[in-house]
Order: sequence, then C-alpha cells, then structure tokens
Amino acid sequence: MTDGHPFLERLDQGPILADGAMGTELYARGAQYGTCFEALNLSDPDLVQAVHLDYLKAGAEVIETNSFGGNRVRLGTYGLADQVQEINRKAARIARYARDTAGSTAFVAGSIGPMGAPLAPLGDLSEDQAREIYRQQMEALIEGGVDLFILETFYELNELCLAVQVAQEICDLPIVAQATFDEDGRTPRGQSVVKVAGALAELDVPVIGVNCSVGPQKVLEVAEQMMAACTANVSAMPNAGLPTQSAGRLIYVATPAYFGQMAQAMLEAGVKLIGGCCGTTPAHVAEMRVALDAYRQRAGVPVPQEACTPVTLPEPEVGEEAEPTSFAKKLAAGEFVTSIELSPPKGFKASALMARAGQLAESDVVDVVNITDSPMARVRMSALAACYMIQTQVGLETVLHFTTRDRNLMGLQSDLIGAHAMGVRNILALTGDPPSLGNFTEATGVFDVDSIGLARTINEMKQGHDLSGTDLGLPGGFCIGVAVDPTKPDLENEATRLRAKIEAGAEFIMTQPIYDLDMWHRFLEVYDAPIDVPVLLGILPLLSHKHAEFLHNEIPGITLSDQVRERMRQAGAEGRAEGIKLAQETLEQARDEFQGVYLMPSYNRCEIALAVLEALR
Repeated sequence: MTDGHPFLERLDQGPILADGAMGTELYARGAQYGTCFEALNLSDPDLVQAVHLDYLKAGAEVIETNSFGGNRVRLGTYGLADQVQEINRKAARIARYARDTAGSTAFVAGSIGPMGAPLAPLGDLSEDQAREIYRQQMEALIEGGVDLFILETFYELNELCLAVQVAQEICDLPIVAQATFDEDGRTPRGQSVVKVAGALAELDVPVIGVNCSVGPQKVLEVAEQMMAACTANVSAMPNAGLPTQSAGRLIYVATPAYFGQMAQAMLEAGVKLIGGCCGTTPAHVAEMRVALDAYRQRAGVPVPQEACTPVTLPEPEVGEEAEPTSFAKKLAAGEFVTSIELSPPKGFKASALMARAGQLAESDVVDVVNITDSPMARVRMSALAACYMIQTQVGLETVLHFTTRDRNLMGLQSDLIGAHAMGVRNILALTGDPPSLGNFTEATGVFDVDSIGLARTINEMKQGHDLSGTDLGLPGGFCIGVAVDPTKPDLENEATRLRAKIEAGAEFIMTQPIYDLDMWHRFLEVYDAPIDVPVLLGILPLLSHKHAEFLHNEIPGITLSDQVRERMRQAGAEGRAEGIKLAQETLEQARDEFQGVYLMPSYNRCEIALAVLEALR
C-alpha cells in the first residue's frame, strides 16, 4: 500500500530534487578512505549531520540516510555486524534532526545498497539469509523514522527484486528502486533496461530508476528507455562523470554547472526524481535546484511557499475581562473537540512547522494544535514562540505545553503573562521530563513547583493577580489543562494527583496514549468519583510492529496491551493502515466517554492523525 503517503502525493504535484553523494562529502571533510563511513553515525554524528544540512541548504527535498552499506554483511567486514540496528536507527535520526534543524519539509529516505556478497549459486548466501539481512536493516531504519526507502546502485536484478519484496512485506513505505548500468546500457550482470524496468513494474514499485553508473548523459538515456518501457515514475541520479585519479584521490570531472544543464534535460524528458550520486556535492545540487525551479515556472507548477498570511488577534482593553478562548467555549458547550500534537523545530527555521500547521488548519477537522515543550528534555524552539507563530501566521488556536522544569516561580509567572499578552491562553500544565533524559544531562531542573502547583499558579492569575497578590490589571483568560496517565502501575497515586489538579483549577484533562479502554475503566474504578472536567482521550497512532514494541518497551508513560501488540505483529507490511484502524476503533468506542481526542502522531506526521480523524466524518 503506497497511496496516501506524502512523498507520493508530493511526486504527483511535480518533480522532486534529491541530494547528492554522502561518501564523497564525508571523505572530503576528513573521513579516512577505507574506513566504515556508516560507523560515523555513532562516532561522529555531527559530521554526518553537517552533510545533510548542506544538502538541505542547497535545496534538496529528499535527503538519504548514511546507511548505504549498513547491512550485516558489509558491516561485518569492519567487525560491526552486531551494530546493524544501532547504526541504521541513528542514521535515520541524524537525518531527521538535520531536517528539523533546517526547518525543512524534506523527506528522509532510508538508503539501502546491495549486500556486498553474491546470492547462491554464485555465492554462499541463500535467499532466506538475504531476506533476513535486508529485513534487519530496513526495520532499524523504520524505527529511526524514515519516510521512504531508496534501494540504490544494484547491479543484480534478482537481488534488487528481493530487497523490494522484503520492504513490501514489512511496511507500506514508498520505495524508489534503482539499478546501475554500464556504458553498454546493461547492468554489470548483463540485464537490459527493459528487463529491469519490467520486473520492477510487475512488483508495483512506484518509482524506478538508475543511479551511479556513469555520467548524466548515459543515465538520461537509460531513464528515457525506462519511461518508454513502463508507466512508473522514473528517477535519475548520476555520478559526476567518470572519475580520474590524482594524488591518490578520485576526481570527478562533471561540474555543477553541467549538472544543472543535464538536470534541465532530465526534467524535460519526464524524469520525476532527480539527484546525484558519486562525486556530486551540495554545489551540484544547488545548480539542479536552479534548473528545477526554472522548470516549475515554465511548466506552471507552483513552488511551495514557506510564509503564511498574518492573522491579527484582538487585544483586551485595560480592565476588560479577556474573552474565553474558542477552545474553552467549545469545551463549555459540550462539543467534541479535536487536537493534534506537533513538536517545534530543533533549529531556527520554523517553515516546516508552519507548513504542517497550515495543513491541519486547511483540514477543517482540527480545533487546536498542541505544541510540546522540549519533550524528552531535548532542546527545541520555545513552545511559546511556536504557538504565537502558528496562531498569528496560520490562524489555528494552540494549546501550550508549559513545564516547571526550566523556570523558577518568577520565570513561570513572567512567561505566563507574556503568553497571555500574545493570545496564547490554552495552557497544559506539566512538570516536564527530567534533564537526565536529554542531551544536556548536566543541566539542572528547577521544579520550584510541580504540575499541581503550576495549575494553582495559573488559576491565581485567572483571578487577576500573581502569587504575591500583585494586581495584573484584569482577570486572566487562561484555559487550564492537566495530564493524566491511566497506564501507570500506581493508579491510586495517579488518582490522588488528578484530584489535586482538578482542585487546583484544571478545566480540561488530556490522557497519555491509551490503546485499550479497559485501562481507562480500571483507572475510573480507582478514582471512584465522577470526573466533572472534560477529558480528551490521548491516541498515538502506531506505524508498525517495531514502532509498537519500541513505544511499549522504551518510552515512559506508554503501555500497549498484548492484544494490540499482536495485531500490529500480524499486520506486517500493513502496519500503518492497521495502526490507523486501531486508533479509529478506539476513537469510535470512546465517543460517548470522552469529550475530545488528542492525537500524537510520531515524527509530526500530520497525515496519519488526519486519517484517524476521518472516523469522525
């Protein structure tokens, strides 16, 4: 299943630009020739990230993970066969981190190359062994959060088809399958372009293509033959010409300007995904970006815009009571409300966040968007700043996650006053993850108060004064939310804390992800009293069996039932669809028990959350 994936939807809108060589750039930046470049994901992730960032700055819309040789066979030659999962998962996370830092909406593609050893009867590897080798690498990349797979530089058609089949068996992510061809227009194993294209088309691969090989001209010839042989989208990612050796180094002669010219020719021929392979650099990609933008303009294809139209928010006059938020009004009216969680970027650019928020606003089924406050104690853009930008630039109301971890009592109140002035008034009062979980373990958590004390503080400000009794000029128009985790082992303590939060002034409650409503019912039995505050059911849609096991075993506050885990296991390649179905079933069952739903899509995948909300229609 590939329909409904953002990458394929984007491809339908016009050609896309991928990045260039990873190995060439790592070598140019100091990585030693003959070492395992994939191991740099663990030993020098900043170097790998720097390459991704430069390609994103050059205009790449697809970046490939540093995992081309990340399978058990190739890593085994460096004594790293036992680190397949760690290396590949980290490769995906580095690419995602770079994308977030750049504020980009680029797709992260899991790069997968040939095993590096021939299949039987030419070699010792059986088909079953090969399948397991590919499965292991692909599952690790999925865990890391890739958006699609790029199978590249395959010189043996049977192995490429086998890799495609494994990917289709374990997930529904889009696949780009690319073979490499010699000067005679055949793979190194002697297979023709028509045979390769036909075999991949029979497997229903959405994008087939050619990469590496020789220079752009020959790659274009092969791509044209592929387009003539089948109806699939075609990709072309050539080397920067044939290399020459100078002073012990390989030098590729095709210049960035020449690549820009050839990119234009590829686009005019109908190639849908262009990029570069060995020898190409961010400079080559930048020239291809110029060619692609010019092509879009000539073809009348709109270039995605990063900016949004500003929205003016009304300001209350001095002494005038602030209007309740739209969210608060809907809760008070008993309406069923919907919220989707987004995490702010890890860098300065917020264009990707704005694009996703705009997508949610246009859907017309989302009431508010929740903005997290450096979750897992990892540094991200200020949640308050992100809320303000979304409300003023997109016009979608927000719920600000506000933690006591990073602010003392004075800072808490100052930021709340500022949030109120900026129109950010739906506040989810949280204690926050301890700094020991994040990437600044030496940082000191403040925790002057916990979430109960924070709710009490906001409630005092709703009465028009701060904790010291100082008059704030008018009653605050906040809407106070709190969290509850009905999956915790000590339900009595959780129930006690929820009572205290409600007494402190909570006006709505959001639950941690629930996959089995029996967990909520058990919590209600322990609570042993009516909850007269609106409760929004937390749902985190599952993407695959691996994703389910990761959440259940490694993420605090998330517990899956055995039944849900088994359903995800049996779903196999249809894990995404099954995860959406499970979420929709839970939502349907909960309509009469909850006053809303709070969706938490992994990796900010809004399309997954919106698919779940289709159940409400």
